Amino acid sequence: MRMYDVIKKKRDGGELSTEEINYFVKGVTDGSIPDYQISALCMAIYFKGMTSRETCDLTFAVRDSGDRLDFSEINGIRVDKHSTGGVGDKTSLVVAPIVASLGVKVAKMSGRGLGHTGGTIDKLEAIDGFQTTLSDADFMKQVNDIGFAIVGQSRQFAPADKKLYALRDVTATVDSMPLIAASIMGKKLAADDDCIVLDVKTGSGSFMKTVEDSKALAKLMVDIGKSAGKKMVALITNMDRPLGRAIGNSLEVIEAVETLQGKGPADFTEVCLTLAAYMLSLAGKGSAEECRAMAEKAIADGSALKKLIETVGAQGGNKKLIENPATFAKAKYSHAVKSVRDGYIGAVDTEAYGLASLALGAGRNTVEDEIDYSAGIILKRKTGDFVKAGEEIATLYSCNKQSFARAEEILLSATEVCKDKPAEEPLVYCIVE
Repeated sequence: MRMYDVIKKKRDGGELSTEEINYFVKGVTDGSIPDYQISALCMAIYFKGMTSRETCDLTFAVRDSGDRLDFSEINGIRVDKHSTGGVGDKTSLVVAPIVASLGVKVAKMSGRGLGHTGGTIDKLEAIDGFQTTLSDADFMKQVNDIGFAIVGQSRQFAPADKKLYALRDVTATVDSMPLIAASIMGKKLAADDDCIVLDVKTGSGSFMKTVEDSKALAKLMVDIGKSAGKKMVALITNMDRPLGRAIGNSLEVIEAVETLQGKGPADFTEVCLTLAAYMLSLAGKGSAEECRAMAEKAIADGSALKKLIETVGAQGGNKKLIENPATFAKAKYSHAVKSVRDGYIGAVDTEAYGLASLALGAGRNTVEDEIDYSAGIILKRKTGDFVKAGEEIATLYSCNKQSFARAEEILLSATEVCKDKPAEEPLVYCIVE
């Protein structure tokens, strides 16, 4: 088999066989196929697409390119949640403790952030002492004992995807639906979960800019998961505005704790309750409506917050920070961003809000960058709110005072202040089962 023939076949609109796809992914993994031929096939896929069968085969080949987890020692149903990435998206810190407090196991592996989206592991590392690496034995023991553990992806999961993504990133082929689906599900299926809920973001702060594209991606990933024997559901959620009011690592942890205390922002709380309801329902706890009521009760009676505190303590973190979030280290400096005119906050560029947080030091442009865990943004006004000229729309936080000018410039240019109040958009557009 020659890579030249595989590229030519896809270039001309042909359907690749399972053997051809496996040959390609094996060559990506072991380095036997040069980067220029890998890039050429990615470009051919970008223009010609893939059938559902091809996408499934690509996903499974990516999954099998590295380690796979065996969770058979974990007692009970295992459920996971995956988000396609957004700004202010700290849902795992709320949803996983809710679900675990209701008797469903959450053995979660999460990633770090790069660019405008924040990573769950970065947020957890804002908690002093929190260990994001556990041995397999300790990881599974904690899930059995507590019901919840969350660690970084330290193993060689889907190494083919790491190489493919790096080349897609520099060849303008990231936004190809088959390649996105294979990337997400290849890693997700390397873990041994029974049920998976996908949170597919749509809007200015996500990969998928329209609801239609998000639904198509969600359906593709749900079908892939089901073909692998998993129980699957996907929610299409709004990322045309940041989720909640906090953007930045320790600020988002604080907001997550406040949400578990029943004091979180309405939009963030709603998305968390909906995700938790479907995770519980997939795990056999009842209908989505019944499970939502259970999730609400877990917040109201404090059992979900208690589960987060227990998990943080088990992984070496300072539990006092969760018990009293006001004790988190504060940024050295703060700066108020004020509106330049009267009006309603209209459309916002959510991705730019993430980039403003990045400019403050809350994220990284490269994997080597250091993070200022106290840096970030608290939004004082959001889409639909009225603001007067001179009133504060956001507070910026950073240990680098020089970063404020650039972050303020980005934030103001990304925020429309208009005469008429914008129409209210749904937080959850639809469910794909």
